[in-house]
Amino acid sequence: MGPSPRSRRRSRPKTMAGIKELQQRITSVGNIKQITRAMEMVATTKLRRFQDRALCSRPYAEEISGLVARLSAVLGDAVAKRPLFNPGAGERTLALVVTSDRGLCGAYNSSLLRTVEIWREQHEREVDYLVYGRKGFAYMDRRDFQIERFIEDPPLEQVDYANAAITARMLVNEFESGKYHDVRLFYTAFESMVKYRPCNVPFLPISGGDLETDDAIPSGETLLEPDAAAIFDHLIPKYLETRIFNALLEALTSEYASRRFAMKNATDAAEDMQSELRGIYNRRRQEKITKELLDIVGGAEAVK
Repeated sequence: MGPSPRSRRRSRPKTMAGIKELQQRITSVGNIKQITRAMEMVATTKLRRFQDRALCSRPYAEEISGLVARLSAVLGDAVAKRPLFNPGAGERTLALVVTSDRGLCGAYNSSLLRTVEIWREQHEREVDYLVYGRKGFAYMDRRDFQIERFIEDPPLEQVDYANAAITARMLVNEFESGKYHDVRLFYTAFESMVKYRPCNVPFLPISGGDLETDDAIPSGETLLEPDAAAIFDHLIPKYLETRIFNALLEALTSEYASRRFAMKNATDAAEDMQSELRGIYNRRRQEKITKELLDIVGGAEAVK
């Protein structure tokens, strides 16, 4: 014997509740999809702007690096006598870590901070940190990193060359104070829309490897005014400022590339979930209709 009409009636509220719950979930997932799609569009717009700035700054950075390398070759051993080309008098290391102010950017922050953690475990000297980005500061503050300074003004998105120059001069002053042996940079280098690589690079002292270039060949026909040493000393601060500015731009570009990719994945996942919920909703609705038809047919048979 089949279920009695009374037991079928008792099952209706559960079915109705399931259908209403599915409708609410479909609506909620749709709202989330709209939000992630809007965030993806915003990230795409900002990515294009910062990507253009990062790509436009590269030729200048390459040219000034090549010029410093050529002058270094002209000066020869005299370069090694300059303070910025020798390890500092201190026993500690200073590190600049560039992270993001906001989340929802995939593995952007976690990948870079994992690089910092691995380097920290292997590094023999005590380390002080300068931090860009609230996410990096919150992470490092919870884990007892020795944070010397949190750079929050201006926000990373508003940083220009003048702000990068201030940061570069601050690093140089700290290095020349005699407190630090060396200075390092941790940032994410932008390579393509889907590839961005956490970097751990030396900043000070300047090494010969940082200045290697195919054009670094002294030329006897080049006339330099006032002289190679004066031009070299004037270019070194510009060279360091340019390195900081490029690191900040590449980090910011990588952040929005990662956020765009994360929001696109979230949008696609929400769309898949919404399609699956619609399929379940349609099946439940069809089951409800079928049960109601069976009740009607059963009632008609009982009357006969």
